Amino acid sequence: MALHILENCTACDACVIECPNEAIAEADPVYVIDAFKCTECVGAHDEPQCQLVCPVDECIVPNPEFVESKEQLQEKYEQLNA
Repeated sequence: MALHILENCTACDACVIECPNEAIAEADPVYVIDAFKCTECVGAHDEPQCQLVCPVDECIVPNPEFVESKEQLQEKYEQLNA
């Protein structure tokens, strides 16, 4: 399942640098995650790096509109990085 950023985002920019798929971009007023690029870091890391570096608790959460298995996330990661 892809992640998304909630309205409590402070636009600190910490998550952008950590995303291995370049799925996070600046928007107004908060940053956004491209669900078609987000793999929750499957294929690159053991856990979502954006969530680890985000200074705001529960700001980056699963996107219920993009339910995907670990296998599907791995396949998406491989396609993005082919």
